[in-house]
Amino acid sequence: MSQITLSASSPDAAEVIRLAHDLMACESVTPATGKVFDVFEKQLAPLGFEVHRFVAGEAPDGPVENMFAIRRGPEGSRHFAFAGHLDVVPPGEGWTSEAFAPEVRGDLLYGRGAVDMKGSIAAMAAAVATIPADAGTVSFIITGDEEGPAVHGTRALIDHMRAIETFPDLILVGEPTSVHRLGDMMKIGRRGSVNIFLDVEGVQGHVAYPHLADNPITKLMAMLTELKGLVLDTGTDWFQASNLEVTDLTVGNPAHNVIPAKASARISIRFNDTHTGASLSALVSEIAERHGGTARPLISGEAFLTEPGEFSALLADAIRAETGIEPELSTSGGTSDARFLKDVAPVIEFGLCNATMHKRDEAVAVPDLEALVRIYRRVTLAALAAPESL
Repeated sequence: MSQITLSASSPDAAEVIRLAHDLMACESVTPATGKVFDVFEKQLAPLGFEVHRFVAGEAPDGPVENMFAIRRGPEGSRHFAFAGHLDVVPPGEGWTSEAFAPEVRGDLLYGRGAVDMKGSIAAMAAAVATIPADAGTVSFIITGDEEGPAVHGTRALIDHMRAIETFPDLILVGEPTSVHRLGDMMKIGRRGSVNIFLDVEGVQGHVAYPHLADNPITKLMAMLTELKGLVLDTGTDWFQASNLEVTDLTVGNPAHNVIPAKASARISIRFNDTHTGASLSALVSEIAERHGGTARPLISGEAFLTEPGEFSALLADAIRAETGIEPELSTSGGTSDARFLKDVAPVIEFGLCNATMHKRDEAVAVPDLEALVRIYRRVTLAALAAPESL
């Protein structure tokens, strides 16, 4: 690892770089298991955390390793949880340095997972390291399957919390939400997501004898035209308008003179809280059937909103104190595991700048990591001291 000069007044920077480096050095492409969880457990155990690790699921969507780590405070104390994932997307080609050999160059720490989201997880651990155990209960909800199907990850962790009858009062997810500067955006909700697979059966035949065939492409085109013409809504106070996009068209016809027997498509709908995955699936199914087709929905998550209030104010106060920035409250972007955790407790997402996530030469600014430690520490202490009504 390259060296960076750290002032004597920056113990947080030294610690968070060490923690982030050790996590980023693990090749934990989805679904993550094993070494990266060993590393994180070694970071938490000396802090007094009771670590629960388990593997869920089988191929093709598993096995997935998950971790629930908890340091219990006094009886009846508040419980604040950090949530995130240790899996990363594949690095791809063309990196300046090795993707899983973290390197500090100037003020930047490079490596896969720097911002999405091993850097944030390192900041979480560094933040709680100096919080007294008697301040309250703190836990980590960590999965190895957020970047993938998310079938055996956070949902399995929620089942585990139910089994041990332990639930946090508030949850902070460390996804990279900042856009231009650390602290400029937090996520108080997310749109829902449903992918719908469309199929139309026809009758194969020679193009010169169309009366003896039934072209499914014609029906599919009419179906998609109607679907794309839908105005699902015009948005709400906190959500942008829902959108429907065609993401795939498949016929698979190698012959130029044959009317195919089947045509398929896939659409993706990102929707706000005026809809549910079920209601949109029913709407699309009705249109598909009217055009002689079928629809098979796969709901990835429902829209949710953590209403602005005391929780978002606590986090905004912490961000403002450390950065001087007033964060924007947003519901933009894709889905995250907050879509599952919202069923457990109020959840907000806040983390590093997202400009390099999933890209070559992913990197985080070391001063941002240091500031994130302080923000996470502030919001943890504030949440643990908050009244029960929050």
